[in-house]
Order: sequence, then structure tokens, then C-alpha cells
Amino acid sequence: MPDQTIVACGTLIDGVADEPMSDAAVVVEDDRIRAVTTLEDAPDDAEVIDHSDEVVVPGLIDAHLHLKGWPSMDQSDYLSYDVAAGAARATVHLRRLLEAGFTTVRDVDSRTALGLRTAVEEGSIPGPRIHTSHRAIYQTGGHGDAHYLPYEWVDQYNPYDPALCDGADECRKEARKRIREGVDLIKIGTTGGVLSEKDHPEQAQMTDDEIAAVTQEAHRVGIPVAAHAQGATGIKNALRNGVDTIEHGIYIDREGIEMLVDTDGVLVPTLAIVDRICEVGADHGIPEFGLVKAREAREAHFDAVRRAYDAGATIALGTDFVGPDLVPHGENAMEAVLYVEECGMTPIDALKTATSEAAKTLKQQDVGAVEPGRYADLVALDRDPTEDITALRNSITAVYKGGDRVDTGAT
Repeated sequence: MPDQTIVACGTLIDGVADEPMSDAAVVVEDDRIRAVTTLEDAPDDAEVIDHSDEVVVPGLIDAHLHLKGWPSMDQSDYLSYDVAAGAARATVHLRRLLEAGFTTVRDVDSRTALGLRTAVEEGSIPGPRIHTSHRAIYQTGGHGDAHYLPYEWVDQYNPYDPALCDGADECRKEARKRIREGVDLIKIGTTGGVLSEKDHPEQAQMTDDEIAAVTQEAHRVGIPVAAHAQGATGIKNALRNGVDTIEHGIYIDREGIEMLVDTDGVLVPTLAIVDRICEVGADHGIPEFGLVKAREAREAHFDAVRRAYDAGATIALGTDFVGPDLVPHGENAMEAVLYVEECGMTPIDALKTATSEAAKTLKQQDVGAVEPGRYADLVALDRDPTEDITALRNSITAVYKGGDRVDTGAT
């Protein structure tokens, strides 16, 4: 775009307000939004990009995914996983995300995303804005451990990527390593999980001292902490010790929801991966223990989001997608569809989970809304997602990142 451009919008949904704005004009200068006004009051000496017959929304955010570039979800494939090949696959996934309207993503555990972030920022590859934790921090034997391998192997190289730490001092040192590497957030694990063989989502992991050691170091330098937390006790342990975002939240109880609201925490549910595992996981290498735990969790997961939503908790869209066919990047908006169809969320609120609410998981909230000062990340659609949320999946006509139109259809 030239120095100042007007994006003419038939309907503008800014990601914050409940009511749309008709015949709106978004004034873009360089890569930022400079003003939001009516077409009648817009500057008359700027180039106009015409979406006057369409709906324009903020660029979407997936607040929980992985840019590992895994070739499959079969655990046996992880043993031969090559980081360079994973990064190469992830470049394709980044383009698919961008084409699907996701202009910002939060990678919560990978070995690849720091380098991918650099490549995107320098313009070497197309992709969304990347916020990454790099390698997560888990306890030995926790959700991030490869339970099916000898400890001696995992101690040398964990194919799942997380660092395994025990005791507050080890956790503090690992947090400082992440800060040294330049991460945007730190990810920890305070419960077991669905895809870890020898634990359960309701089992708490990491001690209070271990959790607090990480949050203290992160908050000292102004970055948030995300916790893989599925069981009620582990969720409350995380929130009590300063964690900012709860990832998954499957078995959150009433007290946990109250703590989430009181601490201004954010729930990132990731319904889509559990739903996909239940539907077709057996066809994609998911082991039997994972299928069993996913089936146990599915309805509880939907109910957790319903209860959190009814209580007024902040909910951010996140999928936990990794890239293979089971959990494909580019189909991430299916999470918003589940919020509406399974959890009773209104379409406008579901859209907010992917825009202004998701932005609250980031250290800098300069995306997620069509407001002056934020990046000019915009998505145009030929159907209104506040009337039918599936429009986010199949009705995108144009994507803009920082004011520049994304070249779609290349993958």
C-alpha cells in the first residue's frame, strides 16, 4: 500500500464492539491503522481498496498452536524427527495460516519457532506474526516427557521438545534460558494430559515453588506465562502462583473459574484437537490411551467452556494444532465453530475470542482489533461471521497483514 490508504468496508466488525459499523473506512498509513471513520468522512486524497460489498474483521489470532512441522501424529515418527525438515514444513503451514486469515499466532512449545519468527520478521518467508515460548518447561515424568522411551534417551534429547526440570532452582534456570533466547512467553505444565501415556489430565504436576520460580522470572522482564493445565487442582495451582493463561482447562471447577476471573487470567480451551482426536484420531496414529482419555474429556471440555463463558471469563481461541492432517494449520477457525455449536457462545463473542480476547494472551496488544495504533491486519469476507460463524472457514476473500495484501492461493 502507499503511505495512506483507505479500506472501504461495507460492514466493519472491529473485534471489540458488539455492534458492527456500516459504510466504514479504515485509514492505513505504513503498517498501522491511523483512523477508523465513515466513508463519507474519509480523506479524499488516498487510494481506496474496495470491500464496500463485504464484511471486514480484524486479522485472526490462534493463541495456542505448535509450529513443529511434524509429519504426523504417530509417536514412532518423533524418533526420527529432523528439526530442519520440520522448519521447512512449517513454512508451508505458516502460509496456510496466513491465507486462512490468521495474521498472528502463539506457538507454545517447539524448537523451530524462534528461527521462523526471525525469518518472517525479516521478510524471508510469508507468515503470521509469531509469538513463541520456544521449548516448554515440564517436570520429569510430566506431560512433556516421552513416557514410552527410556529416561536415559529423553535426558539427552526429548523428541517432544520440552525441557524437563525438577526443583525451583532448575525451573528458574530454565526460565532464564528462555529469556536469554528471546522468547515472547514461557510455557509450563501443571497437570498431566491426554496424549501423555503414564499420567492423567486430572493429576497435578509441578510444585508451587517450581511454578512461582518461573512466573517470577518471566514477570520480572514483562513476559507472560502459559500453563498446560487440564485438571482442577493443577489449574488452581497455576493461577495461585501467577500464571497468566490456562491452556486447555478441561476439568476446571467453579473455584478455578472464579480465580481465573479474579486474576484477569485467560482460558485458551483448544477444543478442536480433542474433537478431532475423538472423531478421526484412530486413523492418524493416536495411541489407544490417547483415544480413551480424549473421549473421557470431550463433554467435560465443552462444559468447561460453557461455564467459563457464562461466568464472564476471558476466553481466547487456540487449537493446539501442529500441522499434520489430523490437526491441519489453515483449518484453525473450526475452534470458533465449536464455541458456537457446542458451547452456546454467540457468533460475535466467538469472533472476539479470535481477535481482541486472544490479543490479551500476548505481551504486546497491538493486534486483534481494528483500532488506531494497532497493526493493519484485516480479513475481508463475503459472508457475515456474526450471522454464521462458519464464514471464518470458507468465505474469506482477502487478507491484509500490516496493510499489505496477502498473496493467497499459492499453497
